[in-house]
Amino acid sequence: MKVFIIGGTGLLGSASAAELIRRGHQVRSVALPPLPQNAVIPSEMEIVFGNYMTMTDEELTIQLTGCDALVFAAGVDERVEFSAPVMDHYIKYNVTPVERLLKIGKQVGVKRAVVLGSYFAHFAKKWPELKLTEKHPYIHSRIMQEEAVLDFNKDGMDVMVLELPYIFGTQPGRKPVWMFLVEMIQGMKGVTMYTKGGTTMVTVHQVAQAVAGAIEKGKGGTCYPVGWYNMTWKEMLAIFHKHMGIPGRKVLTIPTFLYRMSGKKLMKDFAARGIESGLDMVAFADIQTSETFIDNTLIKNELGVTDDDIDAAIGDSVKLCLAALAGKEMLIEMKAE
Repeated sequence: MKVFIIGGTGLLGSASAAELIRRGHQVRSVALPPLPQNAVIPSEMEIVFGNYMTMTDEELTIQLTGCDALVFAAGVDERVEFSAPVMDHYIKYNVTPVERLLKIGKQVGVKRAVVLGSYFAHFAKKWPELKLTEKHPYIHSRIMQEEAVLDFNKDGMDVMVLELPYIFGTQPGRKPVWMFLVEMIQGMKGVTMYTKGGTTMVTVHQVAQAVAGAIEKGKGGTCYPVGWYNMTWKEMLAIFHKHMGIPGRKVLTIPTFLYRMSGKKLMKDFAARGIESGLDMVAFADIQTSETFIDNTLIKNELGVTDDDIDAAIGDSVKLCLAALAGKEMLIEMKAE
């Protein structure tokens, strides 16, 4: 198939492109410059530099014509800071452009589409009693995104969403999401203090497998919760400690009320800077202290995702963070354009 990727030079987009090309597909991408320094981008991928947000319908029609499938590996997550109302920004970057792309894609004969979403949407549906969409604009926007794109799953187009969790692995030159945690651990002396709970996680390569598997054989109309390795925070931190050169460091579990207090301070800091957070960091304690685990049976059986080396992937992420903090790497980070 000929696959069109939005965000094909990013961490997940480039890995997905490489996996699709390895399987014999052709890949074209529209991506923003600059490329991350020393980034490994598949040479077989056709890259058109430009901003899909500002391209006209006619320009996007030209890019999508002749393509069999579409992958949306762009948009923004909760790390990007916006002024109020933050929901307007999430709609601008995560909802409206995907609707537009799918509309144009359907018109030119695109048959399959995969949108990279968030596992927060999965838990918003699984745990309605937590009212996550009411408390967190970012999570609400991800549900809105799913509802919007799945509306195109008809009349010959199969649309799927991958609800992605925390991801380990690196792209040279691009800032890992885990920089904050490495800095936090470095700032604590002799012991790491963290909450109870835990999370599911995957490697970059497993995301690429999920994307390729969805393109090839995923079931239209499905939101796939993506998860493979379920770890408590203590288990994950032990791996961080090892790769940071402090193996065996003790982890103390802090009371949840202390996390809520720090979240309240953080929200005040946001407000003082004119920022509306996509996550209510006080209410986020409900998620942070839960075990946001996902069974991997569905993505294993339906998308063909296989096991990987999560320890090595965490190590790669930690080492890149350490190199950047030491001034040995210049990294670019997610931003809205």
